[in-house]
Amino acid sequence: MAEQPQVLAVVQARSGSKGLPGKNVRPLMGKPLLAWIIESARQVPGISRLILSTDSAEYAAIGRQYGAETPFLRPAEHATDTATDLEVLTHAVSWLEQQEGYHPEIILRLQPTNPTFPPALIEQGIQLLLEDPQADSVRPVARSPKHPYKMWRWREGSEYLEPFLSSPPPELKEPANTGRDQLPPVYVQVGAMEVLRYRTLMEQRSMAGRIVRGLLVTDPLYTVNIDTELDFLLAEVALRRLLARRRVPAGAPA
Repeated sequence: MAEQPQVLAVVQARSGSKGLPGKNVRPLMGKPLLAWIIESARQVPGISRLILSTDSAEYAAIGRQYGAETPFLRPAEHATDTATDLEVLTHAVSWLEQQEGYHPEIILRLQPTNPTFPPALIEQGIQLLLEDPQADSVRPVARSPKHPYKMWRWREGSEYLEPFLSSPPPELKEPANTGRDQLPPVYVQVGAMEVLRYRTLMEQRSMAGRIVRGLLVTDPLYTVNIDTELDFLLAEVALRRLLARRRVPAGAPA
């Protein structure tokens, strides 16, 4: 029997959020925010290891309480506003290789700011990459609620607007005034997760690689992303609806 591939999940949670201080451990329905994505990941049988990458001893203690490993504290240079996901993930994988000799084949980046993202989609993302040798990564996407053909920008040095995308297909004379269903479908990434191969991260030095497999997320309750105070309220509404949905008796309408 072939060995199961090593799948490493890394939850990223730095402590220095300026927009919402302490966001990643702020209580949401009785739990710190980061607990939600950790608990989702723990329900995915394909994940070999689940670690929390944080610069905070307080956050690390909370992560361990909910089941994540915290083998290191993230260095200060990887916990700034300008630190990239690529740098943070590369640091985590390099540390585990150098200190423990641990070499995962598949790596997941998971975000605490997406507390409604479910175990089933995490598992599906892993399986899509394992079953598709051509793909360098898998990225969840959802139908964008706003179309880029309906976006504008200020014309440089003036008070006038111009379309953000200036070269629509010739059959679209006025895309900004065209019904959404008549425009080509466009998708926005759901920032909850990326799934990528070791080679994509460590050899290509990329979070995506050259060939990106899409995972379509159709339920808007799974796409909640917390950046503002309003987002916390929306997340609570979404979580309550999801929890109520799980309590519906078998055979009853959901």
